Amino acid sequence: MNEKKNIGFIFPPIVKGISIADTKELFPVGKIYCVGKNYEDHAKEMGDTVDKDQPFFFSKPPQAITQVNNIPFPTQTNNLHHEVELVIFIKSKCFEAQPNKVNEHIFGYAVGVDLTRRDLQKIASQSGKPWDLSKGFDNSAPISSIVKKENEILREGKIELKVNGIIKQASNIKNMAWGIEDLISCLSKYITLKPGDIIFTGTPAGVGKIYPGDKIEASIENVGKLTFSLT
Repeated sequence: MNEKKNIGFIFPPIVKGISIADTKELFPVGKIYCVGKNYEDHAKEMGDTVDKDQPFFFSKPPQAITQVNNIPFPTQTNNLHHEVELVIFIKSKCFEAQPNKVNEHIFGYAVGVDLTRRDLQKIASQSGKPWDLSKGFDNSAPISSIVKKENEILREGKIELKVNGIIKQASNIKNMAWGIEDLISCLSKYITLKPGDIIFTGTPAGVGKIYPGDKIEASIENVGKLTFSLT
């Protein structure tokens, strides 16, 4: 006698959600992509140049995302850096999107900080290895609430980061080497973007070392603010 069996997960899947401004709903976290060297001044301060052929992407895991006010200082580093970034949120399936159609897939934006173990990144870069351990650790992507701006392309807005009240990074997102249309169009040629996917768009110059006890304040004009402390 054949019996129909219930099929399910061996343990509950972990689903992370990001708060959305002015609602109790959450944005489910899917894949997370980041853009490297997307501001000329930052590429220069790192002794490099912007990739002219196409954007350079790397990934972070879901556990990198956090919205807590106090972030434990990460282990295995003596040189933790801050990188403020505009973050894009995808609302619909997107594959081989044309630049003029990219807006159809945008849900909204947030302020993010890409925390980086710079010492580990330097070692990986010099040996031709991936950046995973320097970029993808727990709580390495603190993020503000999402401001819903469906189908809207942001082309300018002041972007700033302060450490203990002192401005360390200040620029404008119009200075991105690769704009939002370029980033999504290029990435969607290689990866099918789906609802819940997230893109960190790169950081301007002024990145630097931060320490336990530091207070970080990041903001982007018409997007929002992000504040957290390292404990």
